[in-house]
Amino acid sequence: MSMFLDQVTIDVKAGKGGDGMVAFRREKYVPDGGPAGGDGGRGGDVILVVEEGLRTLMDFRFNRHFRATPGENGMSKGMHGRGAEDTFVKVPPGTTVRDAETGVLIGDLIENGQELRVAKGGRGGRGNIRFASPRNPAPEIAENGEPGQERKIELELKVLADVGLVGFPSVGKSTILSVISSARPKIGAYHFTTLVPNLGMVTTNDGRSFVAADLPGLIEGASQGVGLGTQFLRHIERTRVILHVIDMSGMEGRDPYEDYVAINKELGSHNLRLLERPQIIVANKMDMPESEENLVKFKEQLAKDKEDEFADDLPIFAISAITKQGMDNLLSATADLLETTPEFPLYEEEIEEETVQYGFQSEDPGFTITRDPDTTWVLSGEKLEKLFKMTNFDHDETVMRFARQLRTMGVDEALRARGAKDGDIVRIDKYEFEFVE
Repeated sequence: MSMFLDQVTIDVKAGKGGDGMVAFRREKYVPDGGPAGGDGGRGGDVILVVEEGLRTLMDFRFNRHFRATPGENGMSKGMHGRGAEDTFVKVPPGTTVRDAETGVLIGDLIENGQELRVAKGGRGGRGNIRFASPRNPAPEIAENGEPGQERKIELELKVLADVGLVGFPSVGKSTILSVISSARPKIGAYHFTTLVPNLGMVTTNDGRSFVAADLPGLIEGASQGVGLGTQFLRHIERTRVILHVIDMSGMEGRDPYEDYVAINKELGSHNLRLLERPQIIVANKMDMPESEENLVKFKEQLAKDKEDEFADDLPIFAISAITKQGMDNLLSATADLLETTPEFPLYEEEIEEETVQYGFQSEDPGFTITRDPDTTWVLSGEKLEKLFKMTNFDHDETVMRFARQLRTMGVDEALRARGAKDGDIVRIDKYEFEFVE
């Protein structure tokens, strides 16, 4: 079984804020004690943090639910509850985060230690000390804590590599990676030996270094889901230079130039911007018979099909991964190209700057009204449900405050307009009450 996971959906839920308290000071030598209920503490956030040592999303295979700690409830004598600690979830560098329901990009995590808050903790509810006023010096009113944000997010890993090795299966990509780095990918004389991306740190003779990725072999139709290509094409998106490996021996009866054209077509079908990346053509297996003749034909076809006769020829390096022939020149040229090639931002079009827009906007009423078959009126809506969850129904004053809030929102008027009559049952979540004219 492959121990690699590069796409997963997880559930995150931030901590609820602590409940405010209704309390009064009753000390023997303290006159006019008054309200003394403290506020609840803030709920914890759920934060993704990049851990440099991670290479896959394997840690999420069996644990896909993450919950932050709720805040501490308020206490008597005006003492506030303690805020909860945030929950940190480690992800590998190169992780893209999206909202699973809307598909909106939340963040792109690429640097070690980079953090992204994906669920915000609820604020603590206010204690009755906050509601004291000259008209009501001893209120029995307190708020429950605000619910923490809850959402599904999609994590997608696109490996961080400077150089990507692409090509048909069995052209020698894994062998090349094993020769130029300390990586030890599985090597076999059959198609799809490589089932997952392999990373290796490469150091040239003059001390320069870069990260190379050997990706599972592509075949025609990979971008439409044929073979393994569609599953791992995403990992080439972050690379700055592509090493296009071609089996120049033609041992399997394939034409090297047709292979070259087919692979470029798959890269362009997956993402047209991949063709913007500079390519180095690696003519591998030059130690085999007929490789020299095939290379000459390949160069002739490449020159014949060149659209712009004044454009520079694509660099071609003839190598043999088995005998290590030509490897030093290839690595030096790759390092040179990396020094002049900028990074290709993946999400610049999706990430919008936060701007403040001023102008009239019609206010959302914050609630909706539906009716069940049993004639019960059902109230729902994010704003209304938030008020409901933050109401402490153990105290009559708090209940009356909630009724006033509903009236201010226009709920009473909207119910009358829909035909609600005195004595009708109204439900919010699991709480039912009678409509009173």
